[in-house]
Amino acid sequence: MAMDPFAELLRHLRLNAERTQDEQAHAINAASGRATMTRREVGRYEKGSNVPTDHTLGNIALACGVPLEPLLREAKAARARRRDRNKVEAEDLDDVKRRTLLGGAVVGAAAAAEPWGRLAYALSRSSKIDPESAGILIDHAALLHVDELSESARSLQARVESHLDAITAALPRAGTHERALTIAAGETAALAGWVAWDLGDHDKATAYYGVTSECAKKAGHPPLRALALGYASYGASNPAKALEMLAQAAQDVRGRGNATAAAWALGRYAEEAALSGDDVGALRALEQAKFAYDFADHTSEQAWVRFVTPYRMDSLTLSVYGELKRQELTATADSAVSRLGGELPDSGVVVLGDLASALLRGGDVDRGTYVAHQFAAAAESKPNTMGRQRAHAIAADLPDTEHDLASHLLRFATL
Repeated sequence: MAMDPFAELLRHLRLNAERTQDEQAHAINAASGRATMTRREVGRYEKGSNVPTDHTLGNIALACGVPLEPLLREAKAARARRRDRNKVEAEDLDDVKRRTLLGGAVVGAAAAAEPWGRLAYALSRSSKIDPESAGILIDHAALLHVDELSESARSLQARVESHLDAITAALPRAGTHERALTIAAGETAALAGWVAWDLGDHDKATAYYGVTSECAKKAGHPPLRALALGYASYGASNPAKALEMLAQAAQDVRGRGNATAAAWALGRYAEEAALSGDDVGALRALEQAKFAYDFADHTSEQAWVRFVTPYRMDSLTLSVYGELKRQELTATADSAVSRLGGELPDSGVVVLGDLASALLRGGDVDRGTYVAHQFAAAAESKPNTMGRQRAHAIAADLPDTEHDLASHLLRFATL
């Protein structure tokens, strides 16, 4: 019995991505964020004994970097064939035409070694991406930035890189959605860079940030460059370079609709200014950051500002006051602890880390050590992309009597 054209198309999608059926199942799970797909189910799809649901097709499209609409159309045709076997011969000619149009482009697609350097081809070069597919890609980019608050870099990496491939594949056919998809691609690339940096691959992080800046230029969207500069500032060669990058980032997010991004850029500038010994500049930037945040709504502005929660603003303030040994540290620490409440929120680990560092640097060693123990437990139970960096900083400031805790944090920081 001849293979069903849709089943063959699904097989070509996998082979074009150079994946085994196990790897394809893993990629689909990475796109969906759920471990529900198995090698056996992928095999059923490729044999034609089962047709994926529309929801699953959305995840397959994301995993393989192809538009959703043609897959939905082909799945519908496959279901019709299953319902009416008596019409197989009449439909064969149309099936061959569809297979030539879709399968031929898939077989000819190219893949590079890294997602940021990959230029995937379209299923059909003559068609434009549909609004539904564009919306899925944009919404998924936003979701990844939300998930960053509660997932480790290692668990995010596959999902972020897979999604970047999906947007890259869609861009040549974006049509009227090109600017929105370019911005979403830049946001995803920036997060991929942040993940790579957290995992210690600084060269890859730099490459991703470069792609983000290119997306910002192409889309005419300066806040996207601010995101790249803000993330890259953590790995700057010296405080002066970090301040230069953050000053540009703050300029890029001036204007309406960027209040949360401005608060983060200015808060980061305050952190770096404090580290460089510029007390006046640090306090001025911190006040500007707080003022901007009074007008901010981190849930409705750019997708990537979702991490700039009130807890994150607390952590920035603690970091500055601790470095400068300001008397406001105690009251700020009490306020931050009160805001955290009894149930530690997703971004609370960062606050605990900055609180521990601030107290230790500010001279409150006993309280700082106590919070450091809390941080150590929270960082392992609630992973995120900032925990390892905080662990390394805290370990360096702990007193000699806390050798075991310092060793534990250093081990955690190198995992």
